[in-house]
Amino acid sequence: MNINSKSSNHNPWNFFMLVFILAIPFWLIGMAAEHWQQKIPINLPFSALMFVCPMIAAFILVFRTHGSDGIKKLLKKSFHLRMKYKIWFVPLFLLMPVITICTYGFMKLMGEPLPNLHFSILTALTFFVVFFIAAICEEIGWQGYVYDMLEKRSPALGASIVLGVTWQLWHVVPHVQNHHSPAWILWQCAGSVLLRILIVWFYKNMGKSVLAGAIFHAMNNVCSFLLPNYDSSYVTFSLFIMTALAAIIITFLWGSKTLTRYRFKHAS
Repeated sequence: MNINSKSSNHNPWNFFMLVFILAIPFWLIGMAAEHWQQKIPINLPFSALMFVCPMIAAFILVFRTHGSDGIKKLLKKSFHLRMKYKIWFVPLFLLMPVITICTYGFMKLMGEPLPNLHFSILTALTFFVVFFIAAICEEIGWQGYVYDMLEKRSPALGASIVLGVTWQLWHVVPHVQNHHSPAWILWQCAGSVLLRILIVWFYKNMGKSVLAGAIFHAMNNVCSFLLPNYDSSYVTFSLFIMTALAAIIITFLWGSKTLTRYRFKHAS
């Protein structure tokens, strides 16, 4: 049974539309909550709880075609991690910290007044657990369900960008509700579109591992919230620059068509 087989339910645009529809109640709750309750911890609006929508949308569409067995297969796919890709765990956990440290250094070179970069291990681990729960719910839909459909229609780079743009349009309302400036939102979304390329890179090179994509997604959120002055517009711009450099290097080395064909693999 192939959960991505062709049918009217397995059109990526049906999935995208359903994800946006499911998010509407969360956007409305986020709008109402602004007037009577403080935002939930780590400076996120209530509408950020929409992280469950991609998973729910995927479950609905899979169930309509394949029933409960299809949902079980999607979950099995999403939590499968092949240990033969051990070397990939190094960049999986370290690439985002490196990008974040480079971002911090870039801002220092630009003369931005920044506090020292420091954090507790306990805080980082707590953030990771919280953000991983949200990331796996999202990635069950984004990578586990819809990405392979997009790649059947275009090369890996194009499919990543289409998914990334849709993913970030979906995030615009929570960003607005969090009172971010237009510049902050622009560079945050642009950087996250490029981030999707990196997520796909890990997903494909680790045996189509949704779990790997969710881990990297969570690492990005952890590092972003630990970065000093995260809410400022120049941080999102600087982070965009560093993410763009990483995406360009990876696309050059692994190829835009598949993001898996390392060009120096057979070099002596």
